[in-house]
Amino acid sequence: MDRSLGVLGCLFGFVAVAAGAFGAHALKDRLAADLLAIFETGARYQLAHAVALLFAALLAGRAGQAGRRARAAGWLFVAGIVVFSGSLYALALSGVRAWGAVTPVGGVAFLAGWAVLAWAVARGGDGWSRVPGGREAAD
Repeated sequence: MDRSLGVLGCLFGFVAVAAGAFGAHALKDRLAADLLAIFETGARYQLAHAVALLFAALLAGRAGQAGRRARAAGWLFVAGIVVFSGSLYALALSGVRAWGAVTPVGGVAFLAGWAVLAWAVARGGDGWSRVPGGREAAD
């Protein structure tokens, strides 16, 4: 496991749950319905990609090209969380609609992360077909 990505995945998951609770309780009566929905979208995507980041962190611990690809996918998920969810939180809390122009950049990072992760899994090699104990897995 790539420890940095694993820790970030856990932290992003923690913050996503806290943000979801904050939105549901503290912001419910303070934000307009459309801004609250934007905030909730940021939290939902952050949580989903925190889990994806943990998966990428696990795969990044593998040797070779596949591990490097998984690590790259993880860092793309980090960028996506910061830019996509961060811009949605900023938009919802400030009401400044210009933050919405930044959001698609984070979305592209998410998409790129998924594509690179798929590449890592599809082109796994490097002993990924082995099960614990060194035996070949049945395909």
